[in-house]
Amino acid sequence: MEKHPLRWWALAVCVLAVLVDMIDNQIVAVALPTIHRHLGAGEAAMQWISAGYALGFALTLIIGGRLGDRYGVKRLFLAGMAVFTLASLSAGLAPEPGLLVASRVVQGIGSGLMVPQVLSFVHTEFDEAERPKAMGLYAAAFPLGGLAGPLLGGVLTEADLFGSGWRAIFLVNLPIGVAGLLGALVTMPSRPGFPRHRPDLGGLALLTATGFAVFYPLVQGRASGWPLWSILLMAAAVPLAGLFAVHQRGLERRGGEPLVPPAMMRVRSVWSSQAVLMCTQTAIGVFFVLTLYLQLGLGFSPVRAALSFAPGTIGIIAGNAVAMRSAARIGRAFVTVMAAVLAAGLAAIALVVHAAGDHLNVAELLGPIVLFSFGIGGVLNASFGTAMGQVQPQQAGAASGLVNTTAQLGQAAGTALSATVFFSLLPDHGYRSAVVGTFMVSIGVTLLALLLTAALPARQRAGDKTPAPDRGTSSAPA
Repeated sequence: MEKHPLRWWALAVCVLAVLVDMIDNQIVAVALPTIHRHLGAGEAAMQWISAGYALGFALTLIIGGRLGDRYGVKRLFLAGMAVFTLASLSAGLAPEPGLLVASRVVQGIGSGLMVPQVLSFVHTEFDEAERPKAMGLYAAAFPLGGLAGPLLGGVLTEADLFGSGWRAIFLVNLPIGVAGLLGALVTMPSRPGFPRHRPDLGGLALLTATGFAVFYPLVQGRASGWPLWSILLMAAAVPLAGLFAVHQRGLERRGGEPLVPPAMMRVRSVWSSQAVLMCTQTAIGVFFVLTLYLQLGLGFSPVRAALSFAPGTIGIIAGNAVAMRSAARIGRAFVTVMAAVLAAGLAAIALVVHAAGDHLNVAELLGPIVLFSFGIGGVLNASFGTAMGQVQPQQAGAASGLVNTTAQLGQAAGTALSATVFFSLLPDHGYRSAVVGTFMVSIGVTLLALLLTAALPARQRAGDKTPAPDRGTSSAPA
């Protein structure tokens, strides 16, 4: 295939899209207390504002790549960018929490359509000599977005540009989105899709129903006093998941393209790493409540709260670097050690919060935040590498989408679980005890991940390489 002359300019547009997606996933965290005060968002609404983006992204991501294969990368990239930009406008103008929550979910759907096209573009438009440089530029968006998201959220919220307050964190996407749309129209090549690829809409519907049965009662149930419907709905998730599995096996037997190929899920490296990844991503959802504590409990400004998490970028980069050099060589033991480091980091943060009380400052959190981030950087990188270690080349795309989806679902589950525990403890025990109690639950989930590392393959196969950073790594705090 002839090289497109504007491919590097098109890559710049793609990297900008990934950067904006990374920033928007992180930017809302430090603005939540301000949204709570100005918009009257309740406890459940704050959870949905934070987790809704990840949930919408996860459920769309798993099919977004297949849609790109069928209808063309450029067409899906443009569609995703347009949806994301319009949803950002809706979020920025939202007069009440319900519309803001819906807008956040639609933002995630836009990203789920847009982001998978970037890797497809890189692999299609760049040859083997150019691809490492292209992948390096793509990978740089993740730590940069992780650092910029909370800081930009804090600065924009405090700056109150033109009286917009917290709304600026969403409205800032408008000029970027328009620039991305125009840039993609001009620079991206219009390649035809492959109509033989049929999206598994039935599987997507069942997966969405299963996710709704878990997440909706988990968020709304506590606020409603755990009525019978919330218990029954959560119980319904089990047969819905079973129906999804049956549907996937039937579609595979008929020669279709299931969302989650059953044959791939029988590969040890895939299912075991998925279990570890789901637990670790769930555990780090505790940072949702730490953000609330710093601002609502201790009176930190949005910028000061963001600066408390900023050193985490150092730990994430260091953990990724160590994993890239050692994870494949050491194998399962590496993931086990990093999970232990992650648990130790969470315990250190909880200890500092408990000991410092109302006098907690940014400097006291520096070491524990870096330790925690080092652990999560290593676990995520190694889990991605392990998941791909025994996958056949023709399954690589499906496996990558599955791992990224698990990471996003884990992030959404972590936010919902941590917030439920925190708000349950808060009325009777106060902010500090509620935070420490929530961290204890998070540490327990991390210890479960540590136990599950025993199911991982002892080594990756010789010659396997850890994949480039994917969207699933974005959930680590920075």
